[in-house]
This record gives sequence, C-alpha cells and structure tokens, in this order.
Amino acid sequence: MTDEVTARDPQAIGAALRWALARDLAIAVRTRGELGVELLFFVLVASLFPLTLAPDPALLRTLAPGVLWVAALLASLLALPRLFAADFASGTLAAIALSPRPLAALVSGKMAAHWLTTGLPVVVLAPLIALAYRAEAADIAVLVAGLALGTPILSMLGAIGAALTLGARGGGGLLALLVLPLYVPVLIFGAGAVGAVQAGLGGAPHLALLAAGLLAAAVGAPLATSAAVRIALE
Repeated sequence: MTDEVTARDPQAIGAALRWALARDLAIAVRTRGELGVELLFFVLVASLFPLTLAPDPALLRTLAPGVLWVAALLASLLALPRLFAADFASGTLAAIALSPRPLAALVSGKMAAHWLTTGLPVVVLAPLIALAYRAEAADIAVLVAGLALGTPILSMLGAIGAALTLGARGGGGLLALLVLPLYVPVLIFGAGAVGAVQAGLGGAPHLALLAAGLLAAAVGAPLATSAAVRIALE
C-alpha cells in the first residue's frame, strides 16, 4: 500500500526523477571520454559527406537534413547500451527497481540524462555542421527545432529497446534491430520539415507531428521501459 501511494505522490515522482538524472549526469561526467567519442562520431559522419560529393550548393543543401538526422540517429543509438547495462551488470538496477521510489520516474531521469549528454550536444552542433552544406538560415532554424523535438523521442524509444535487450546475447545488434524501425517516423518528419521549407511549403506540420510524438513518448515510454526493466530482472 505504501509503495502504491508513493508511486502516485507528485513529490516522490519529482524526487525520484531528479535523483536518477543527477546520478546519471555525474556518471557521464566521470566517463566523459565516452561522450566525446559519441559526439566525435556524429561530427565525423555528418562532415564526411560533403567531401564525397560534388561542390554543388543546391545538392549539398538538399542532402543536409537527411545526413544530419541520420548522424544524430546513429549517435543516439551508439550511446544506448550504457543506459542500463552497467547498472544491470552491477546489480544496481535491481536495487533501484526494489526501492520505494517510482520506477517510471527513475527511468525517466535516466532518459533525460541520456538526452542531455547525447541529444542536446547534437542540437547545439548541428547548425555549425549545416553551414558546411550551404544551408540557409531558414533551413537551420527548422533543423534545430526538429532536432530539439525529435532527439528526446530517440532517447525515449531507445530506452525501451535498451531495457528489452538487457542480458540478451548480442544485445547491441538486437537493440539496433528493435529500435531502428521505431526511429524511422522521427527521421522522416524531422528531415521532411527542412525539405518542406526548402520547397517553400513551411515545416510547421512536420514539427507539429514531432511535438505530438514527443508528448506521446513522454507519457508512454517511461511506463513501457519500467515494465521491460521488471521483466528483465525476473
């Protein structure tokens, strides 16, 4: 009865979310070398494409949104295994699940930390890389807005996949197979928003769909992830 009341207490939910967020951010700071590798991966993937193409500004501008979104997707995927794996191997995840704190709030904090350390730097770096593609100011503004809405969805959907593959052999490959199909709509709407601006149609409908997806993921992903974590621990 006490656990059920705690799970419905807004203060307990907020405290659990803040605790998990602060803990995972502290761990990320201690292992900042891994974060550097992930960001370097994003920069290299996005920066190498212009070197392989003809120096045609129109072509580069057209390809920019798709390339940057794919690079952001891969960078997010690269960081997913560390979301739960270390805690699962050490037994910390089992202790967290058995604590009186709401598990959905705890995994929400871990998702937020994943986005702050992986998605947010991508949002910040994307405008600089977009300049190499001769992107215009309107393109960059919509690209940043789309990434700001879409990268949290990548983190939340990825957390579901990371929880489902806990303890599985070949977990990295299985995780990619589970998560990549879920990422496709985000990729389509995110890149499509910039493409619509380039075509003179406006990117608002695509951004609205990303915002709706973000709200749906914010509600459903913590519940699905916490259920997957409990299944993995059984």
